[in-house]
Amino acid sequence: MQLDPDICYRAHRARDARFDGRFFTAVGSTRIYCRPVCTAPLPKRENCRFYASAAAAEHAGYRPCLRCRPELAPGLASVDASARLARAAASLIDDGALVEANLASLAQRLGVTDRHLRRVFEAEFGVAPIAYAQTARLLLAKRLLTDTAMPVTDVAMAAGFGSLRRLNTLFAQRYRLNPSALRSERAQRPVDHHVFRLHTREPFDFAALLRFYAARAVAGVEAADARTYRRTLAVAVGGARTAAGWIEVRRAARGAGVEVRVDARLAAAIPRVLAACKRAFDLDCRPDEVLAALGELARPRPGLRLPGAFDAFELGARAILGQQVSVQAARTLAQRLVQRFGAPIETPFAAVERLFPDAPRIAAAKPAQIAELGIIEQRARALVSFAQAVVEGRVRLDPTADIERTLAALRSLPGIGEWTAHYIAMRALHWPDAFPPGDVAVLKALGCTRTAALAQAEHWRPWRSYAVMHLWQSLEKPR
Repeated sequence: MQLDPDICYRAHRARDARFDGRFFTAVGSTRIYCRPVCTAPLPKRENCRFYASAAAAEHAGYRPCLRCRPELAPGLASVDASARLARAAASLIDDGALVEANLASLAQRLGVTDRHLRRVFEAEFGVAPIAYAQTARLLLAKRLLTDTAMPVTDVAMAAGFGSLRRLNTLFAQRYRLNPSALRSERAQRPVDHHVFRLHTREPFDFAALLRFYAARAVAGVEAADARTYRRTLAVAVGGARTAAGWIEVRRAARGAGVEVRVDARLAAAIPRVLAACKRAFDLDCRPDEVLAALGELARPRPGLRLPGAFDAFELGARAILGQQVSVQAARTLAQRLVQRFGAPIETPFAAVERLFPDAPRIAAAKPAQIAELGIIEQRARALVSFAQAVVEGRVRLDPTADIERTLAALRSLPGIGEWTAHYIAMRALHWPDAFPPGDVAVLKALGCTRTAALAQAEHWRPWRSYAVMHLWQSLEKPR
């Protein structure tokens, strides 16, 4: 990724939040690197170097600023084909993909050779994937030490170091600190949950996201009101192991972003939990780019985001249950499925007490058992087939999956057509250019035929998913 030093310095001087996460400023006189929004005194231009990633800055010998905390910088949402592979790899690494696997396994998962992945990754981020992963682990450990009460040994394990000794050694080499030196008095008190702040770019219409989730909330699994979203969550933590617990998300008291409370039982899966929160609330969105592409369609609601999914299989299952029925009817069917197949879990919230059934549980069910819940037989068979395809690996449901291949795999399953495939891509895969064809609400908002809608949507590429959200929102009654 080519960075223009003069433009970067001007952005840093203006502390322009639109550049937060897109580059980092390293200061030669202090050997510290910062986000462009850092409130520290402006360094002299001749002392500054600019890097596309935190890993590249650390690879060059700089350590992270304790004031602006580079680990809190928003990520990069991209639809640029030339950079998509590298950023998909970075997303997986941020989620802990190299903790229990090697680069060759990661490359195979992405459908390329490890040599090609290393080449495009270094071109995009200025550092090798392994070095990037090491920085990601260090920054996660720094965050856990600063913001949580997790024992230092548990921090080392959760961040993927394998041992406390390894964490101590790398902290001393990179940051000239002992990990325990970052412990605040608050972070030493035992708690039943941990609190994290996730940043985003303004404008950010959190209220619209809460309304969207509240209208579709499945009783037992999730609940949303005008201020807060709560849900249960089960997350893989390596091999066949799963961590289960609850999360609560609300708007941050200051600045742009959200505050996430995470059940202490999910401590081993914190990287994946936070990654899921970023996708669910679309925190890596570039609203300025979306507005530029959608124009007048997006102008009334420039902060509207694309609701993602905390669990991709869950979203796919709910999409199948919601075929050709109202939102309320889809909620009812999903609630019955949860009550019949979901496991109970203890939470501090009265209305949130069950886990959504996972793919293996539904794949093992007979369509007749699901049809007993009032779900038509054809849809019950589609749900079981979908679960089996996920379990067998015929359908991949992560944001790094090849979109066209995944759409084709979904369409090949019984009971899944274009609308359902695109809806799953839009939310479960968080694909910004999905466009569910023939969507009744979209056609109503546009006042045209399906053919005309598809032609109009070509002008909104590569942000058609956001166009769909704006069209849906345009039908809402003013509040």
